[in-house]
Parts: sequence; structure tokens; C-alpha cells
Amino acid sequence: MRVSTVEFSTRDDGVTAAEYAVMLALIIAAVIFAIHAVGDTSSGIWADDVNRIQSAVQGS
Repeated sequence: MRVSTVEFSTRDDGVTAAEYAVMLALIIAAVIFAIHAVGDTSSGIWADDVNRIQSAVQGS
């Protein structure tokens, strides 16, 4: 049984497990990147707040 190229390209059998795995990997990478970026930004904010609180407690 030979399947013509046109028939093969028009068949819609759904997404395969490999394609789901690639999409999942990309989503996980994007989430990790976003968490890392937000973490870097917020760590600087928290460090600044800690310094302000410490200087207020010490009375400087």
C-alpha cells in the first residue's frame, strides 16, 4: 500500500507523543526562565529592604 504525498499531508491523525514531549519541554524551559528572571529581580528588591530595616533597627 502506497500512500501518496498529498494524501499523507492532508491526513490529520493528531499530535504524536513526541510532539507533546517537545511542547512540554519548551513550556518547562519558558517557566524556568521566567522564574529565574523574576527571582533575580526580586532578590535585589528584598536585599534593599533588608538593608533599610537593619539600618532602621540599628538607628543609623
